Amino acid sequence: MAVAVVTDSTAYLPAAIGDGTLTVVPLHIVLGGVSGREGLDVSPAEVAVALTARRVSVTTSQPTPAEFKQVYDQLFAAGADGVVSVHLAGALSGTLGSAAIAAKQADGPVEVVDSCSAAMGVGFPALAAARAAAEGKDLKGVREAALATISRTSTFFYVDTLEHLRRGGRINAASALVGTALAVKPLLEVSAGGISMRDKVRTAARALDRLVALAVQAAGDGPVEVAVHHLAAAERAGSVAAALQERLGDRLCELYTSEVGAVVAAHVGPGLAGIVVHRLPEPDQSLLPG
Repeated sequence: MAVAVVTDSTAYLPAAIGDGTLTVVPLHIVLGGVSGREGLDVSPAEVAVALTARRVSVTTSQPTPAEFKQVYDQLFAAGADGVVSVHLAGALSGTLGSAAIAAKQADGPVEVVDSCSAAMGVGFPALAAARAAAEGKDLKGVREAALATISRTSTFFYVDTLEHLRRGGRINAASALVGTALAVKPLLEVSAGGISMRDKVRTAARALDRLVALAVQAAGDGPVEVAVHHLAAAERAGSVAAALQERLGDRLCELYTSEVGAVVAAHVGPGLAGIVVHRLPEPDQSLLPG
C-alpha cells in the first residue's frame, strides 16, 4: 500500500463500486439537536422526513481535523507511504479545511484535493486516485489522476425549492427569491465557485428534460460515465437515467444511480435529481495496435 486514498461521506459511492479501496471519513449531521455520522447514524430518509415536517431542525458539520489526522495516521501505521485525500468542494463545506489542517500534522505526506463538486463529483476523482494508487503510481501521480478527473467532470442538479439551500447558506438570498417569486424550477451547477444558477424553467417536467439536456451537452462526443442522484425520488431518478441512456447511446460506458446521503439531503430537500458526468479520457492512439 504505497499510496492510500481518502474521501468523505458526501462522495455517495454506489455499493457496486464501493469496494474498500477508499477510506471514507463521515461528515456529521445534527437532527433535532442530536449529532450523528452520515452513513452510519443518520439516514437520508430521516432527514427527508424532518425537512418535510419542519418540526425538527437539521444542520450539518464537517469532520474535525483530529478525526482526519487519526485516519491519516492509521493509514501510515498500516504501511502507506503517502495519502491523497479528495473532498467535497471547499466552497460548500469546511471539510476541505479540516483535512488540510490535519495534513500538516499527520505522520507522513498528505495531498488534499478539492473536488470542486459534490456527490459523485467527489466520487469519480476519488476512484480515479484509487485506481492510480493500485497501479503503483507515486503520490504525485495519484494526485494528478484525481485532478485530471476533476477537470473532466460536470455536476448539475434540480431541486423543487431553493429554500433549503438558502437556509444552509449555500445559495444567496437573491437567487432564492427569484425562484420563489417567479415560481420557476431551478437548474443548478456545482463548480469551484460553489453553486450557481444554470437555467430556470416553469415546470418540474421541463426541468428534468433540461437537466438531461445539460448533461448530454457536457458529455460532448466522447465516452462518458454518469451518476444519477436523487433524494426520496427514485422514480424521478429512473426517468432521468432512462433518458440519458437513450440520448447518450453507446457513448455511455457506465451509469450509476444512488440516493444522496443525509448531509446533502439537509441542504437540497426531497425531490432532488442530480447528474454527474465524467468525460473519460480518449485512448492514447500511440499505444493502439497499428
